[in-house]
Amino acid sequence: MNIRIANTSDQQAITQLIKTSVKYLASNDYTQEQIEIALQTAWGLDTQLINDQTYYVVEINNKIVGVGGWSFRKTLFGNNNEEHRNPEKLNPECDNAKIRAFFVDPDYARRGIGSLIMQHCEKSAIKAGFKKLELMSTLPGKPLYESHGFIATTAINYQLNDKLSIEFVPMSKTL
Repeated sequence: MNIRIANTSDQQAITQLIKTSVKYLASNDYTQEQIEIALQTAWGLDTQLINDQTYYVVEINNKIVGVGGWSFRKTLFGNNNEEHRNPEKLNPECDNAKIRAFFVDPDYARRGIGSLIMQHCEKSAIKAGFKKLELMSTLPGKPLYESHGFIATTAINYQLNDKLSIEFVPMSKTL
């Protein structure tokens, strides 16, 4: 397994990995309709993370099998199409760094890829001066984050469109 900072040439492979990951690994927790709409709104690639060099890819035999990152910006989750994106920088003295967009190829799930990415994110956030992390977890992602010491609060229903919502779980961790 090799982990590295994602770059712009990875965008197509990352986008495909996200779709594959969600369609298989989230299917026990969300309906196909929720998944399809969430891939257009709440889930997907936020290229700001690549530009900030805080997004990682894990490769096995030169194939991207996992992605995820952290952010020093206010946006908590979402892709390039998310209307609530806020690129304002956070202050490490009083704001929480954001854990963002973890996805793993279903063929490589539960092999430590998410944990490897989390370790890199935590080290980078600490180096940048952050003392706390927060994230918005999907239902299938919650066990990974709990295993790394994140504490869940009350789940929320995020409105995907006029008719459909999806359940997410806000979580945080002190570093």
